[in-house]
Amino acid sequence: MNENPEERQAIDTARLLAVDMVEKARSGHPGMPLGAAPMLYVLFGHFMRHSPHNPAWANRDRFVLSAGHASALLYAMLHLTGYDLPMEELRRFRQLGSRTPGHPERGLTPGVETTTGPLGQGIATAVGMAIAERRSAALLNRPGMAVIDYRTCVLASDGDLMEGISGEAASLAGHLRLGKLICLYDSNHISIEGPTSLAFSEDVAGRYRAYGWQVLEVKDGNDLQAIREALRLAGEEPGRPSLIRVRTHIGYGSPHRQDSAKAHGEPLGTEETALIKKAFGFPPDASFHVPAEVRRHFMPVRERGESLEKGWNDTLLQYGKRHPEAARLFEDALRGRLAEGWEKSLPVFRPPAELATRQASHRCLEAMAAHLSVLIGGSADLAPSCGTILQDSEEFTAESSGATLHFGVREHAMGAILNGIALSGILRPYGATFLVFADYMKPAVRLSALMRLPVLFIFTHDSIALGEDGPTHQPVEQLAMLRAMPGLTTVRPADANETRAAWALAPTLPGPVALVLTRQKLPVLDPTRHPTLEGTPKGGYVIADWTGDPSPEEAAIIIATGSEVHPALQARELLEQEGVPTRVVSMPSFELFLQQPRSWRESVLPPAVTDRVSVEAASPFGWERFTGTEGRIVAIDRFGASGPGTELQEAFGFTPSRIADAVRELKHKRP
Repeated sequence: MNENPEERQAIDTARLLAVDMVEKARSGHPGMPLGAAPMLYVLFGHFMRHSPHNPAWANRDRFVLSAGHASALLYAMLHLTGYDLPMEELRRFRQLGSRTPGHPERGLTPGVETTTGPLGQGIATAVGMAIAERRSAALLNRPGMAVIDYRTCVLASDGDLMEGISGEAASLAGHLRLGKLICLYDSNHISIEGPTSLAFSEDVAGRYRAYGWQVLEVKDGNDLQAIREALRLAGEEPGRPSLIRVRTHIGYGSPHRQDSAKAHGEPLGTEETALIKKAFGFPPDASFHVPAEVRRHFMPVRERGESLEKGWNDTLLQYGKRHPEAARLFEDALRGRLAEGWEKSLPVFRPPAELATRQASHRCLEAMAAHLSVLIGGSADLAPSCGTILQDSEEFTAESSGATLHFGVREHAMGAILNGIALSGILRPYGATFLVFADYMKPAVRLSALMRLPVLFIFTHDSIALGEDGPTHQPVEQLAMLRAMPGLTTVRPADANETRAAWALAPTLPGPVALVLTRQKLPVLDPTRHPTLEGTPKGGYVIADWTGDPSPEEAAIIIATGSEVHPALQARELLEQEGVPTRVVSMPSFELFLQQPRSWRESVLPPAVTDRVSVEAASPFGWERFTGTEGRIVAIDRFGASGPGTELQEAFGFTPSRIADAVRELKHKRP
């Protein structure tokens, strides 16, 4: 190493803290921390503008550990540079209730910007962060007063760059010329199964150059001057994201594990740990040891951060005096407040119009965009079909920083990029594709739910009724998948007004929302006769009630979502004519309904009424909780078929007569 002795001691301290964390937990990944510590030392100690005493400083540089398995190194560096992460938390690495989980989790550990672990997600999320920086700067900065001006730095592994999502995101980042995005690539040539040459022999540098990135090389991961110079060049490149490939050695300093897959994901053991400490000049029998001179060495990092933040706060004070409206927008965005009265701009729809819920969604989105400048989004090359083309919105391109994004056919990257945008704490992102392609982006949606991010996922073409494109494009199991995800609110509206109500509600919820919409037109239900606007926020409500005051044995309930509410209402008319008192419940959101008080849920679905039929053109999975063991589920337990949507609905039994038959069967079973 060509650093001075103080720097070497500081880096080795971080290395050994990571090793001790893994050793004490008897679980974790010591290899990458040993090899990559010099990179994080330069980043946190010298390159990044960050403020350890205030991890939420709005203009901080962001760091994303895409290789989340190296979390012990990140925790060590956060501790040493003065974040609120005491030594006791390092000792509790990977233990229940600690702030040092096995992979970084946003909101749990000060200084952790995003939850990572699934490889590739971090670098893709960082692309969203860089997009958010450019859009926020265009929205908020004023001449001579740049209140938003930060970089996004990533540490990625060989595994990150093998994952397809990283390629999707990197391709878009190069196309958009995101010059403030810097990725340090820890090229240690080892994966879990052995050398990366088993499955990874491509020219990574050539690939990233083809994406439009600046590619820089550091031949020795211990060469601090080379790392500093590469970061300097990356920081000065305005028109291209930068990939810095750093040749490192996994398990560096371990006599028997260096450059071995055995260093990746298991403790090194007592004897090997002692040998490493001895090699680094540390007491072999001391654990979690931080020399006093290392503490002093890192003190300027915190002091520099406080000074940077103070200077920014002074600028912000002047900014507020000169540009009060922009300052209010900035403050409101940071506090999660939307423009007052924005929901009043949403249209209310009247019959006899017929409108696909994707079309109603488009009208709502247009109205919102005119009142919410923090809104940003687009689709995975499906804007005309999904209804996300905003006529008056400037596009986000390499040359402009508008609010309309074009993700290309990159659903998985789109999901992670939306997460990164949401993590800015300023912008409200949305992204659209067909419901069946939720499969492609599920891991990113899952992380959004895990982090409780305010992301709106728009999924259109929601059933077999999309028709001729056939079973490859007709979603069956996707609704069940989305509903099974903790923290995600899924809403499948029955008409334009339920769609309007869903849009009014979505930005107020504490996490991501999946809005599931039709391709085909549906009748607009009269909001003066059907409480669509008031009922939708409750997740489930009575959209049409039975006649009179029937006994539980006489009554029946049909529960439906989305487009199937309409044949359910027609089935009710048939049954009422036959003397069967029938209530129709619209259930646009399982999650919202289950959050309501028990009194509301039982008023909508009285426990005594056991003759229940659910209707949804999707998998039956999950409906048992509402129909009960004695009810019927009208659903799809196979894949669809190619043909006109109306014919498919008939063939699969989503007609008033077939729904009524299901109720009749229940009644005939009664003695």
